[in-house]
Amino acid sequence: MYQASRTSIRALIAGLCRPTVTGLENVPIDGPFIVASNHLSFLDSVIIQALMPRKVGFFAKAEYFTGTGLKGKLMKSFFEGVGSIPVERGEQAASVAALKTLLDILEDGGGVGIYPEGTRSRDGLLYRGRTGVGWLTLTTGAPVVPVGLEGTEKLQPAGSNGVKPQHFSMRVGEPLYFDKLGPDHSLPVRRDATDRIMDAIAALSGQERASGYNKPPAAE
Repeated sequence: MYQASRTSIRALIAGLCRPTVTGLENVPIDGPFIVASNHLSFLDSVIIQALMPRKVGFFAKAEYFTGTGLKGKLMKSFFEGVGSIPVERGEQAASVAALKTLLDILEDGGGVGIYPEGTRSRDGLLYRGRTGVGWLTLTTGAPVVPVGLEGTEKLQPAGSNGVKPQHFSMRVGEPLYFDKLGPDHSLPVRRDATDRIMDAIAALSGQERASGYNKPPAAE
């Protein structure tokens, strides 16, 4: 199911959007890895999962997997097909509690994805990274593959439920390696690792940096 879904979505993206994708050779050919990307659109996870040469598991809201009727079944099939991981609404994907659910995937040699900003940037700025990504790489020793997306926010304009095909770019950087320190490392070390990851994302996305953290709208 995963291969069929990814192939279909990749072909759809290529045909409708004609994206510019560079750096796929930087994804390790085997072993665990963490994709850390900027976040501009609801569709970012699907895009990364479809275009990466290896499977990448991103968090998705649990209700996407529990709907009823034909629509619910299609939603569940889609998100399972692209490799999404259900997480309960209200549980922050950047929190240590949620991140621990990714450890089994990394220990089995798989890939996981995370947005260090925590939520989508609605003004185009790149916000300060939350330290969950630093915790994950320092705990496991898995390399971090930085990704810079540009133009994906145009695929689904604010307030719209529809998708508008647009050209976008996805740049994949060289993996960043950190010492494996286990889960009890110090916060300053985690902060430093996170800042290095955000610097790499900024170099790929070309975004202007924000000094603080991003916060989701009250409705989310």
